[in-house]
Amino acid sequence: MLIRFNKPYGVLSQFTAEGRWRGLKDFIDLPGVYVAGRLDADSEGLLLLTDNGQEQARIADPRFKMEKTYWVQVEGEPDEAALNQLRRGVQLNDGPTLPARARAMAPPPTLWERDPPIRVRASKPTAWIELVIREGRNRQVRRMTAAVGFPTLRLIRAAIGPHSLDGLEPGSWHNA
Repeated sequence: MLIRFNKPYGVLSQFTAEGRWRGLKDFIDLPGVYVAGRLDADSEGLLLLTDNGQEQARIADPRFKMEKTYWVQVEGEPDEAALNQLRRGVQLNDGPTLPARARAMAPPPTLWERDPPIRVRASKPTAWIELVIREGRNRQVRRMTAAVGFPTLRLIRAAIGPHSLDGLEPGSWHNA
């Protein structure tokens, strides 16, 4: 069994709550399913869960290099030079990233409101980029956009391999 879940902001990639963060048990009441990969509590979007250990490893293990697509709202307006840096890979404190696919994009058409909303500064515009990576380092997308001068304000994972958020409202899940 493979489950697609649209993880809301403020929810951990584990079943038990911790501190101010909610757990998956508030949304999914299925025994024997486990998270395949992680998504930080302050990130939103697609999380896959499965009852199959081999499938879990194939999705989560960086050796399989499954593509992950992110919609990233950043502070500022990245130019082609910044996008090219992301495309070539950027130097982080734990080493260089693999090259990514990066493009400027319009705000996602079916985007829900985030609760709480992102911080907005009237003097600083924001923009959206689509970033596709094959790694899964801790807070990698946030660190990559910061490394090229555009801090992440909102991060939504739109797809993992062939699986996407299509048709999923925040907090809802469906069999893949």
